[in-house]
Amino acid sequence: MNAKKPNRLPAGIWMLGFVSLLMDISSEMIHSLLPLFMVGTLGSSALMVGIVEGLAESTALIVKIFSGALSDYLGKRKGLAVIGYAMGALAKPLFALAPSMGIVLTARLIDRIGKGIRGAPRDALVADIAPPLLRGAAFGLRQSLDTVGAFLGPLIAIGLMLAWNNDFRAIFWVAVIPGVMAVGLLVFGVKEPKQHRGEKRSHPIRRENLKRLGPEYWWVVIIGAALTLARFSESFLVLRAEQGGIPLALVPLVMVAMNLVYAATAYPFGKLSDRVSHRALLALGILVLVAADLVLASSTHWAVLLTGVTLWGIHMGMTQGLLAAMVVDQAPEDFRGTAFGLFNLVTGLSMLVASAIAGLLWDQLGASATFYAGALFSVLALMGLKFFSRPVSG
Repeated sequence: MNAKKPNRLPAGIWMLGFVSLLMDISSEMIHSLLPLFMVGTLGSSALMVGIVEGLAESTALIVKIFSGALSDYLGKRKGLAVIGYAMGALAKPLFALAPSMGIVLTARLIDRIGKGIRGAPRDALVADIAPPLLRGAAFGLRQSLDTVGAFLGPLIAIGLMLAWNNDFRAIFWVAVIPGVMAVGLLVFGVKEPKQHRGEKRSHPIRRENLKRLGPEYWWVVIIGAALTLARFSESFLVLRAEQGGIPLALVPLVMVAMNLVYAATAYPFGKLSDRVSHRALLALGILVLVAADLVLASSTHWAVLLTGVTLWGIHMGMTQGLLAAMVVDQAPEDFRGTAFGLFNLVTGLSMLVASAIAGLLWDQLGASATFYAGALFSVLALMGLKFFSRPVSG
């Protein structure tokens, strides 16, 4: 087995990573400024920010179940991914035109529905293309490149905010460009594996098919949902930075810092996950999130804020690719799209609840209460991992 172990990831993994990079530049140029735009320009409350973000992100995750199942049924993944990325690109102009929170919510929902459509088929496509012994590295690389875009987007937004005197809408228009580029790269740069071209299979969301997902898979789903409940929308990191007195144009630096750390750690931890216990690595990642929440709750001083954001980024790098690899390990090859979809359905509901709770606590008890609650939910997730664990591969 060692003699045949591959040491290079296929070109398709790199292409999917760069597609994610471009779309994340587009999305994060907007999302790093959107909480400030909603609160400062449109007069929204923190609770409304939490509801909008929770609805948007949970919608994306819930939609993944249908796109993932459809990709299994059709035996095709790329076409659905193209549709999803195209919706993301087409939603961007609505942010620039939005006169009210209603249009912002509409734009966020369209954008996130696109993300939901592309998410599970793309993740299943990564699993299809990657050699089995390099799956952790493949998911880590795609996540790392995705996250490079997630910190380049806010950097570009900051530069344009300074150059254009905080003109939110003009920056939102510029964000359309990398979104369109991402769609083009996916269409012309990624090839579907032959085994998925035109193979139509039985409908995956049937009782006999769902029974193929064993207890180990559902254990991964439960832990993922608990962790999502502990980690609310990152919009609250942006709002926390604003409380620290950082100039408005520089507030997106908090997302730059978080995503820079995330990008730097996702691939190394992805490779590490191919060699070590998944449960142990996930437990360590949860402990890092507890530390991040406690630090962020303690003070708005820029050094404290930077420390908390750095820990948050390390946590993301340790856990996101790992959870994807754990889902793949427990799913039949022809059922991966559905497996990712179900996983994201449950975590999507958790995201909705988490963001609403975070916004309510922020408005009623203050920002520190939001982060203390995140730490508490993280501890509960860690306890579940320890006392209700099942043996999983890796």
